[in-house]
Amino acid sequence: MPPFRGLGGGVEIDILDTIIANKRLEVKRQKQAVPLQTLISLGNDRIDRPVNSMRRSLENSDSGIISEFKRKSPSKGWLHPGARVQEVIPCYEKYGASACSILTDGDFFGGAFGDLYQARKLVNIPLLRKDFIIDPYQIYQARVMGADAILLIAANLTQDECLELAKTAHSLSLEVLLEIHTEEELEYLNPYIDMLGVNNRNLGTFHTDVQNSFRLIEQMKQKAAKTGYNPLMISESGISDPATVAQLREAGFRGFLIGETFMKTEDPGKALQDFILQMKSEK
Repeated sequence: MPPFRGLGGGVEIDILDTIIANKRLEVKRQKQAVPLQTLISLGNDRIDRPVNSMRRSLENSDSGIISEFKRKSPSKGWLHPGARVQEVIPCYEKYGASACSILTDGDFFGGAFGDLYQARKLVNIPLLRKDFIIDPYQIYQARVMGADAILLIAANLTQDECLELAKTAHSLSLEVLLEIHTEEELEYLNPYIDMLGVNNRNLGTFHTDVQNSFRLIEQMKQKAAKTGYNPLMISESGISDPATVAQLREAGFRGFLIGETFMKTEDPGKALQDFILQMKSEK
């Protein structure tokens, strides 16, 4: 599928609406092909697997980097079409990633369920299933495939849906990263949210601005203090400079999701290694 483009005259396609419409059809087909009880039966041994805490890994890490595995994006097309999990993910672990984010959406990001399943067999660090989760069925999929955490995106859910999906995740011992883009979406915070992330990329237009994290961090802290939920703060997307990570950490973030910066290179693992070495040299 080609990257999305603006329509001109100041009008842009809402990419998120397009993705979610496609995702609803995709999940419907998956549930028809493999009903939930069948999925649970087939993956029963994997559902009992102990999970690795992504939150704890980030809290204990000097870098806090969540390295992402994705082959393409809706806005920029293919980044690394030939990327193979078995070549990239072990290097991410070797060179210091605190966790890995695995894109499992196929149509828009070039991912597959098999990517997450393979990654689980190769590394011990926490794995985040990154997808557009709209149905509890997808959370069971994530558990069976080997995820330790799931992503919930406020922009494509109601608050009630977010709460129910987060509760389902916790019932399966999965941690939850809630992604917001605006201050209004802080209302989605609930007791089952382990990590609160700011997406610096607008999912409607895919415009990226890392200043969005700096704009929202104080409101995030205030909301956490008011509710008493205390999620770990994560900045997502648009991070390409180790100096930016240092600034974000000083502001209060403890996790930094970085994908394109690494995946657009020939050797994503080496790019991560160089990034972390530069971080250390600048301290």
